[in-house]
Amino acid sequence: MSQKVLLQLLAVVSRIGVFWDDMVRAILVFILVGVTSARGDDSQPNLLLFLADDMTYTDVGCYGNPDVQTPNLDLLAKEGLKFNRCYNSAPTCSPLRQSLYTGLYPVRNGAHPNHSRVYEGVKSLPHYLEPLGYRVAIVGKRHEAPSEAFPFEFLGGGHGDGGKTPDGDDLPLEAAKEFINRDNGQPWCLVVASNQPHTPWNRGDASQYPPSQLTVPPYLVDTDETREALSAYYAEITYMDGQVGAVIDILEDAEQSDRTAFLWLSEQGSQLPYGKWTCYDMGIHAAALMRWPGVIKADSETEALVSYVDVVPTFLAMAGGEPQVEGFDGKSFVPVIKGLSKAHHEVVFAVHTTRGIYNGSEAYGIRAATDGDWLYIFNLHPEMTFKNVVTHRGREYHSWKKVDSDFARERFASYQHRPPEELFYLPEDPWCCDNRIGKVEGISLPSKMGVWMKQQGDLGDATERDAENRQPDYKPWSKKGQY
Repeated sequence: MSQKVLLQLLAVVSRIGVFWDDMVRAILVFILVGVTSARGDDSQPNLLLFLADDMTYTDVGCYGNPDVQTPNLDLLAKEGLKFNRCYNSAPTCSPLRQSLYTGLYPVRNGAHPNHSRVYEGVKSLPHYLEPLGYRVAIVGKRHEAPSEAFPFEFLGGGHGDGGKTPDGDDLPLEAAKEFINRDNGQPWCLVVASNQPHTPWNRGDASQYPPSQLTVPPYLVDTDETREALSAYYAEITYMDGQVGAVIDILEDAEQSDRTAFLWLSEQGSQLPYGKWTCYDMGIHAAALMRWPGVIKADSETEALVSYVDVVPTFLAMAGGEPQVEGFDGKSFVPVIKGLSKAHHEVVFAVHTTRGIYNGSEAYGIRAATDGDWLYIFNLHPEMTFKNVVTHRGREYHSWKKVDSDFARERFASYQHRPPEELFYLPEDPWCCDNRIGKVEGISLPSKMGVWMKQQGDLGDATERDAENRQPDYKPWSKKGQY
């Protein structure tokens, strides 16, 4: 029996859901592993997804940051492909990760607020790859629910929000090493989910980044507090870069680098103002690097517009599956990474709600659409004051009030009080400081957003008001101060 036939049988068994489903799947997986091992077939690469935590896409050396030191990420870029137009689907941890692991946008999968859960019956990465013979595991941060929708083999680690210590064990890479070396004949998929550089910024050596010597990004107000925050944040980025290097070493020691596709993602923007919790470019634009020896051209870049909802379809296609029949919101970007296509999506989307985040507004829904050049933002509740942990206790944000300049006053005020619509031309204004709504004509993003919201079942205000029903522990989360 050929490997292709076995893969087709596994896919059928996975979909029909009969009572002997688990037994038949186990038998077919056993046969598939034997066939693959005997033939030495490397058509199913190992798949490694490394996910940073709260990191603005520009804060990598290879993406142009003049200060931050990221030698391992820069090496990945040299050895692989740099995505210049990759976007996440939500600028907050839980909805982003659940969208990333399911291939569905947040409202459609049910997990659009933070600390939420997907709808019953939603499938994720393990459901798609295990029938194709893969072992699928995660190490580090978990921020998805319910467990039956995300049946990863959990290798340990944890969620570092609010209680992260400088020498914590939230990313036990020894367990990842054991998983990678466990069975050399079976392909595997591993998610390495770091807690860095999520706050508190208490890891790494901040002395590498003297605050007075840093370059303050143009969208932030230059104060001592802003510089001190950047110093601590950059130190955590370099610490996380060291984790990337450790994973690369594990692959090298296991002699599995050549048959492993390595995808690194920055997640959403940092906790600095106008990043995380917002749909400005610093919140939803993501850094993405991918290395696949023998397939991806080294030291290459792409302007193709891709989204986090594309990752599961892409991994499924690489594993020999058929993502086009699974009903994903995303689609495989294998043609892009193989150099067969320079384009992917025409438009990608993102959502955010402040309901259920620490110090969040009672309702402040945000929707965004971008074609890579223009970014359109629809603020559902412009009459409300936008609130989050930054407005509550962000030292750098509140230091801006002391600065006597029009720019500082505008930056401080516009973070909390926004118009119904915003439009930015990213090639000239990547920092989203010049709202061009009403100044240009012929922009189709608003109408495309309307079509997309209808397709997603997104009712706007009604969907926002229902957000806490997607959070079974809504009040406990709020009281614990998680964000």
